[in-house]
Amino acid sequence: MERGRPKSRIGVVTSNKMQKTVVVRVDHRVMHPRYGKYVTRHVKYKAHDELNGCQIGDRVRIVETRPMSKDKRWRVAETLVKAPNV
Repeated sequence: MERGRPKSRIGVVTSNKMQKTVVVRVDHRVMHPRYGKYVTRHVKYKAHDELNGCQIGDRVRIVETRPMSKDKRWRVAETLVKAPNV
């Protein structure tokens, strides 16, 4: 059976309070249909983080995967930018 290329998104980790799970916020800009201004919309995804290596503020790339739980259908593929330690 042929499978297509999995979808991927780039976002920022907003929560890592669960075990092996992070919440990633993905922003995208859309043009308002009437006013023509660009508006920022966002979607939150729960992603599997096997090593618990992600911290809040990290910029990560997530890819689509098989369902791992009720809400979790994504996994962290790589960390692009680590958050500064404050």
